[in-house]
Amino acid sequence: MSDSALRAFYLRYLRALNAHEFGGMDEFIDNRTTLNGEPATRDDLVSVQKHDVDAVPDLHWELKELLFDGDRLAARLVNTGTPVKEWLGVAPTGASFEIVEYAVYQVRDGRFVHMTALHDAGELRRQLTA
Repeated sequence: MSDSALRAFYLRYLRALNAHEFGGMDEFIDNRTTLNGEPATRDDLVSVQKHDVDAVPDLHWELKELLFDGDRLAARLVNTGTPVKEWLGVAPTGASFEIVEYAVYQVRDGRFVHMTALHDAGELRRQLTA
């Protein structure tokens, strides 16, 4: 895929995430992939996404930067939301969060085959418990 095609692909993926439309993830995620270096299936990833949105119904990803290197892309995003259920071991307090996420993906045959994401869990917990 060209850089412009990868950009369009990723923006469609983000729109689906932000609309919490998980039924169409087969357009974006290969059936067999890795998540943070561990083997996973598309269903595994969708389950994680659904769990997160169940706990944080207004979970939103905002793209700040997107870089390309062949079949790989890297994104810097800002994630925001307000948990309404226990999430990541923290009971809901009404507090919202805003954290930076760094994500790296590999795309093969038009779908993610490797996905890695990193965010500051300590900062997230600090914001939710402050």
